[in-house]
Amino acid sequence: MKKNPRSDGDQALGFVKFLSWSSLALILLVNLFLSIFLSNYARQDVLAKQKEFALLLAENLNHQIYQRFTLPTVIGFGQVELSQPAQYDRLDKTVLSTIHSFHVSEVRIYDHDKRVSYSTDKELVGQSGYAGTAILEALDQGTSSFQLVTRAGMLGGILDFSPKPDTVTLRTIYPLRTERSLIPGNPQGFIMGVLEFTQDITEDYQKVVDFQRIIIVTSLLSSLLLFVLLRVIISRAGRINAQRIADRERLERELQQQEKLAGMGRMVAGIAHEIRNPLGIIRSTAELLLKRARDKDGDPANARLLSAIFDESKRLSKTVGDFLDYARPKAPRQDAVDLAVIYDQALTFLEGRCEELGVAVNRDYAPGLTVRGDKDLLYRAVYNVLSNAMESLAEDKEKRRAPAITVAGTATGDAVVLAITDTGPGFSPDNKDRALDPFFTTKDAGTGLGLAIVRNIVESHNAALALDNVEEGGARVTMTFPAA
Repeated sequence: MKKNPRSDGDQALGFVKFLSWSSLALILLVNLFLSIFLSNYARQDVLAKQKEFALLLAENLNHQIYQRFTLPTVIGFGQVELSQPAQYDRLDKTVLSTIHSFHVSEVRIYDHDKRVSYSTDKELVGQSGYAGTAILEALDQGTSSFQLVTRAGMLGGILDFSPKPDTVTLRTIYPLRTERSLIPGNPQGFIMGVLEFTQDITEDYQKVVDFQRIIIVTSLLSSLLLFVLLRVIISRAGRINAQRIADRERLERELQQQEKLAGMGRMVAGIAHEIRNPLGIIRSTAELLLKRARDKDGDPANARLLSAIFDESKRLSKTVGDFLDYARPKAPRQDAVDLAVIYDQALTFLEGRCEELGVAVNRDYAPGLTVRGDKDLLYRAVYNVLSNAMESLAEDKEKRRAPAITVAGTATGDAVVLAITDTGPGFSPDNKDRALDPFFTTKDAGTGLGLAIVRNIVESHNAALALDNVEEGGARVTMTFPAA
């Protein structure tokens, strides 16, 4: 079973597309993973530094409270009672002077009864119910802890380019301890309460968010650039693959056509050769009898029958000649031929037919269209094209424009271009690609060898033949020859 080259090409291209899209998806996932990893690493690093700073601030605040409030209060009053305004004011001044310029928004001190014994928000003093699990652990076990509080999620933080203060805060819980006392006999190092303060780290945290934005934008841009490059590569590969498939299919069609026509040509040449001689006798005999009948004023019925025999034998003789010309093309001579002269001869021969059909002929060429070739073969090629153009105009029933044929010729440094354009219906889009195939015809009495013979003649002169339709309507046949 013969394999379809298009299916193989489609499978290969499909694999390339799958590989490209898979690579793109993999790179996107890798970039996403890297962005998450790097941003989390940067966030953890910033938080670790903030926790270290908060711990230092807590130790300093513990020290200041003990040295500047606890000891003086015990010495002066005998015990600490924050319900007394003087003690509370002393503690408040100590705390505020210590946390000044450290972005601390609130400070609380919880006693062993889990009540708020001190707060920068005086409305909370004496209140209970605010101590969470971290406060209880600090009282019982003496452990410190940190809590990150953010008002915007990860996506909200990335999209918020102007965050408000206290958007991201770090809450520190630290056991408030006594230090070594200068007074002998005092207990040392026991937990007096729990210190809780909240710092605004929005500005520092925003640096991490900016870093995340840079990573995300860089990943998206690099992925987009890679996507565009992959699309260009895939598109180019698709075009190249489609062109290769089209070329392969065209070559296979041409090879099959040549093989088929080679066998058909041998058969047709043999049959045509056997028919040609008796057909010539029939034609000449019919012509002689017809001439005698007309000279002697014979029976008109016999004259019509002889005329029909002569016309049909002449048409059949032309058909046999076309078969032989196509099946056994002869090698062209290499003489210097002016195609302008060929044009003039063909148009002169067809002048009567043009007048009969009312076809106007526009000449747009001048002498000097010289090529190397066979004058007789070139004449036949031009004549066949002009004859086809006139037949197309004669069969055109719509006649949207006045029937006309434009014959043009131009010579450049390395090529001579002949163009024959008519105002007929033009080539049918469905049949345009098959118009040059042998034995293909849309005419009732045609052999389908006219344009095929023209192509053989043109290609034997190392020239190119092209069929097109003009925008205004009509067909154009272009022959491009190498200049002499």
